[in-house]
Amino acid sequence: MRPLALGLSLCLAAGAQATTVQIEVQDAAGKPLGDAAVFLESAQARRQVRPLTGLEMAQQKKQFLPDVLVLPVGSEVRFPNHDTVRHHVYSFSPAKKFELKLYTGTPANPVLFDQPGVVVLGCNIHDQMVGWILVVDTPYYAQTLATTGKAQIDNVPAGSYRLRTWHARLPVGAPALEQELSVPATGAVAVTVRMPGLQP
Repeated sequence: MRPLALGLSLCLAAGAQATTVQIEVQDAAGKPLGDAAVFLESAQARRQVRPLTGLEMAQQKKQFLPDVLVLPVGSEVRFPNHDTVRHHVYSFSPAKKFELKLYTGTPANPVLFDQPGVVVLGCNIHDQMVGWILVVDTPYYAQTLATTGKAQIDNVPAGSYRLRTWHARLPVGAPALEQELSVPATGAVAVTVRMPGLQP
């Protein structure tokens, strides 16, 4: 996943033909919500998608690390097991059904995520292990910081987008929140999203 910018720029240099989109995500009570995924969809954005390489979702201390991974469609992910016990990773999600039977180390072949959507991961041996992969059909995405609930997407071309917001605490199968967003040619856009209906 691309690194997240920690600072929030107020504007880009004059004359630049791209915009910074600043997004603050809150829960129903108005408190900052970290680890929310925010992404901008449009027909033009879909044409700009390029797969990322070198992505991993490891198993360590009987947990998925990271527990949420956001990636563009067409990317491959390796699932290295850093524990001394074997894991059996699987998903029954419509966006990607797969199974990595009991193994240690790193399976030889990465898993290709070729459809957008939410992929919920589990381990057949350790029921407490849950992870999520969010596959997006856009290069314009980020995750909110745990401390502030804020994220920033840089270099967004002008146009009309659907801003979608997803969090692992949404009920299983619930769609990402959606709202229209118009992005100007220069400057910055600030948006606040409130997410009701999250599970504890």
